[in-house]
Amino acid sequence: MERKNHTSVTEFLLVGLTDDSALQILLFVFFLNVYIITLLSNIGIIVLIRMVPRLYTPMYFFLSNLSFIDICYSSAVTPNMLANLLTKNRVISINGCATQLCFFTFYGSAECLLLGVMAYDRYVAICKPLQYIIIMNKMLCFQLVTSAYIVSLCNALIHTICTFRLDFCRSNVINHFYCDVPPLLELSCSDTFINELTLNIVVAFTGILSLLTILISYCYILTTILQIHSTKGRHKAFSTCSSHLTTVAILYGTIVFMYLRPKSSYSNHDKVVSVFYTVVIPMLNPLIYSLRNQEVKGSLMNIIKQKFAV
Repeated sequence: MERKNHTSVTEFLLVGLTDDSALQILLFVFFLNVYIITLLSNIGIIVLIRMVPRLYTPMYFFLSNLSFIDICYSSAVTPNMLANLLTKNRVISINGCATQLCFFTFYGSAECLLLGVMAYDRYVAICKPLQYIIIMNKMLCFQLVTSAYIVSLCNALIHTICTFRLDFCRSNVINHFYCDVPPLLELSCSDTFINELTLNIVVAFTGILSLLTILISYCYILTTILQIHSTKGRHKAFSTCSSHLTTVAILYGTIVFMYLRPKSSYSNHDKVVSVFYTVVIPMLNPLIYSLRNQEVKGSLMNIIKQKFAV
């Protein structure tokens, strides 16, 4: 028999974070400041790396790409969330919802994969320092970053196409502040088993691919560091990895909590976690790298001194 098309939804209504008008104003002010800091700090990292010749290294090439991804990742969700906090009209068209889901998934996946690439870069730098320039040449760096973007794009398209091929006829109210796969699946009157399986497989593949790269790289890094007899040398090696490890721990902790769980365990508390990894983490990354990285801090201070000296 020919399958009937039950799709009657042409737009969705985002529930948002809260219905309390006073709290909405406070949240708007808070998240607006967070978003401004996110933009300024990430743009600042990119500009700083472009301005300082000694930062023309693979590590900072990857860091500038991470900052670019954080800007786009946050911008896929935050502006719409801010608008919804100021207005009662929280409607988003089905095309707008699909676009937001696609960009959010694309940049989220790219961030995970890029962190894996950065772990490999640290492995080569610490375990094979004499071959670092040869191995991490410009062509390889470009290929690694491009591959991360291509895999992320495929991931985003798979999620978006699979999700919006479903029929939405139960309701058009999304219990979230942005379009994400789990709350959308709850609204579908179609069988979502394949979608849930695809979500788990693709998320697991992207996450595990990156996480395995990170774990294997740091196993070799730790072994190499323990063989360093100089305390100063050990400290220097650890300091080059601490920022990256902090970012990995924060990001992967929230991803595991959000996505690698049974569907039945999703609740309104997930909104708080979602706020953290969609809005707060993109702000934290440049702060973590700038505050814990001596080269970044030193380069920034030199530029500030030169500007004030003029």
